[in-house]
Amino acid sequence: MSNQAVDMVFDALGEPVRRRILELLHEGPTPVGQLAERLPVGRPAVSKHLRVLSNAGLIEHRSVGTRNLYLLAPGGMAVAQQWLVQTWDTVLAAYAAEVGRVARPASLPQERPPIAAGSHGPNRRPAGPARALKEGP
Repeated sequence: MSNQAVDMVFDALGEPVRRRILELLHEGPTPVGQLAERLPVGRPAVSKHLRVLSNAGLIEHRSVGTRNLYLLAPGGMAVAQQWLVQTWDTVLAAYAAEVGRVARPASLPQERPPIAAGSHGPNRRPAGPARALKEGP
């Protein structure tokens, strides 16, 4: 999987009209004229979008008689899928390593002696962070 192939696929997918063309081609092989009727751009622009999608390996062109049909390329999204899987595997591995690092205690906590009854009388304020939270800034 080359960086150039990845760039071509994601550049092609970055344009909303091209994504819409891919959605329309899910219905099966379609001539350029029918695609143009269902898109907000003219036929010449549709042809240019089809060329970009074809160069990226996302669609194929087939001539049937005098008609030019466009269809989804089998495995056309494989480059994008492989890039996403590789990227997520790297990110998730880094995340798991960080969680493991943070969750691993430096040393086992020591047990505190039990608090004697009455040591926190009604007039006594707690010490430390709890005191700061209750008293405010």
